[in-house]
Amino acid sequence: MTPFDELRIRQLLSAYDLKAPPALPLEFGDYLSLLWRLDLAAEQGVGIVYYRRCEQVLCTALDLASTTFGKLVRVTLPGSIYEALPNLPYRDAERRVDAADRKAAIAQLLRMRADILHMGSYQQAWATRWPGSGIQDPELQERMFAILFNAVPSQFMPFSRLLYIIDIVLQELLLGTRRGEGILLHTLVAEHGYPDPTARETAQLLLQKE
Repeated sequence: MTPFDELRIRQLLSAYDLKAPPALPLEFGDYLSLLWRLDLAAEQGVGIVYYRRCEQVLCTALDLASTTFGKLVRVTLPGSIYEALPNLPYRDAERRVDAADRKAAIAQLLRMRADILHMGSYQQAWATRWPGSGIQDPELQERMFAILFNAVPSQFMPFSRLLYIIDIVLQELLLGTRRGEGILLHTLVAEHGYPDPTARETAQLLLQKE
């Protein structure tokens, strides 16, 4: 994995918050990661306003708002977006002959994508208490430790490169295109109103509920 690949993957796995502002141009894959973060924020009951603002700005900047995909996201409640996206082929009036197959493909790829993001965010939460830390059997605890802190981290980054290919295929399935243009964070902030990581009010957005 090249240094650029690693930076790109880490950005896709990041929380896109004040502690981890995106350093690379934001693309369609970043938008999918923000949608996942928005769903997660809805489950946790906090940060919904922040991630919704990020998602809406990037959607507009990437010219997705007027697409059928963008419209579906706009009418779907946070917490159900990933679940709703596989239904997109049925909104395509010109190409419903393979809608069921495309729905199944989108659902499977989104599950894989969500699993990778879950693994990445789960690892981030181990700083205070790692899974299995309460196991009483020392030998079993050591084996858990070896898996979680040696085997998983050493293999996770190469495994997470699947996001590259998943996002390319999802872009074709959801948008019918391979557009690869990205937009730098400072451009999104200055020209589109993306939440500024350096602004005090942005920190308050992360604490707000809808």
